[in-house]
Amino acid sequence: MPASLIRSRAMITRALDRHRWEEIADGAVFQQDGTIMEIGTFADLSRKHPDVPVIGSGNDILLPGFINGHHHVGLTPVQLGSPDMPLELWFVTRMVMRNVDPYLDTLYSAFEMIASGITTVQHLHGWAPGRVPEVEARSEQIIRAYQDVGMRVSYSFSVRDQNRLVYQDDVAFVASLPAELRGPLQRWYDRFQFSLDDFFALFETLHARHQSKRRVKIQLSPANLHWCSDAALERLAETSRKFNVPLHMHLVETAYQKEYARRRGGGTAVEYIDRFGLLGPQMTLGHGVWLNEADIDKLAETGTCICHNCSSNFRLRSGVAALNVFEAKGIDTAIGLDEAGINDDRDMLQEMRMVLRAHRVPGMDDDVPTPAQVFRMATSGGAKTTPFGEQIGVLEVGRAADMVLIDWRQVSWPYLDAETPLLDAVLQRAKSPGVHSVICDGEVIYADGRFTKVDRDAALRALHDDLNKALADDEVERRKLSKTLLPHVKAFYADYFDPSAHAPFYRPSSRI
Repeated sequence: MPASLIRSRAMITRALDRHRWEEIADGAVFQQDGTIMEIGTFADLSRKHPDVPVIGSGNDILLPGFINGHHHVGLTPVQLGSPDMPLELWFVTRMVMRNVDPYLDTLYSAFEMIASGITTVQHLHGWAPGRVPEVEARSEQIIRAYQDVGMRVSYSFSVRDQNRLVYQDDVAFVASLPAELRGPLQRWYDRFQFSLDDFFALFETLHARHQSKRRVKIQLSPANLHWCSDAALERLAETSRKFNVPLHMHLVETAYQKEYARRRGGGTAVEYIDRFGLLGPQMTLGHGVWLNEADIDKLAETGTCICHNCSSNFRLRSGVAALNVFEAKGIDTAIGLDEAGINDDRDMLQEMRMVLRAHRVPGMDDDVPTPAQVFRMATSGGAKTTPFGEQIGVLEVGRAADMVLIDWRQVSWPYLDAETPLLDAVLQRAKSPGVHSVICDGEVIYADGRFTKVDRDAALRALHDDLNKALADDEVERRKLSKTLLPHVKAFYADYFDPSAHAPFYRPSSRI
């Protein structure tokens, strides 16, 4: 990218600890070819580089680009007819979702993410029907959408080779159903024809094709313990070591998943995956709502990361993660918007406020989230959970030039006390309409409400037109199957466990 000088009223480069951050008044960044070359005041840097184009009016707050550490789809489940439900039932209602163009779908959520200051996303691709050629093509369309819009992406196609609908073997669950449901459900299973070998062949193909790119990385994602056989877990650990790539795994998102782990291995999910050498700084656990104290100690000991998906946990009735305990134990944490935030969109500014407020337990001790902590989670904390690592997440010489400029007037108008700390003001008052510019790899990809590389209006019109056609035959069948299957899935979980008898469930009364 050509050189540029990014100017601010004040810049926040990094969190130093739970209560302090590095702040530079009249701050500026000089970047060249997508790398930060110098940091200082605008007065000093503009004298040194008088002919370099300036980005920013001098009335903006400059921050590192935010990182969405856990993301799946574009159009939200609600938009596609699947309302919020307890997670295990929600899997069934999601059968009603349309056959959406993956390129346009990915652009849709990328527009929302970028407009709230997100420059990097961890895209965890769930299921895709078909065999290797169809799945590979779909993966490439998703990656191309991020490349076209200018975002940085860590992409993975999630490994799942068992228990695809409920926490039971697929064949056994089909056999348990009334005869009239067995055929339709088997046809639904048959849409997904990816073998375990296919998963790893796809990873190697995508890794070879994209890993050397500046804004694209390929990593691994075991979908969840119940979705991965022992053979899958073993190969995931081996492949991570062989290619030196991180992993991101949903784990104990719900109490039912905790019970599944007990039935499968006689202990916790953390203990189970530790048998395969999967814990460590290369592993990020998504959600981690139902970890017990020993689990948390083990994650801290091994340096395993956690991605906190606050809105998703609320929306799907999964519970409240023990974020204050994670912080006290020194576990690296990121923030993920998952399917969508509390307002059914991808707004990182709002999600940071959700994290800041959701864990404010009674009392006066210093054990609740702070603005500096949440800022760290959305920047350098998230960076550690991606293959980009220390290239991103902090404004520092030698790092990638990923930045967001937020209009100070939008934060401070009509009045803001002069003693209000800058980061407190930004985290508690900044809104997406105040995002002035977003820069990724030194390139302005969003400015004054306009995306510089893709025509948003044209893309959304194409998405609208594509989805306003009549339902395809398979979409009609899946909608009918979802509705008729739901009572049977409810029945499957009705006696799955007795919560009152489950003392090991971790329910910290004052340290959530």
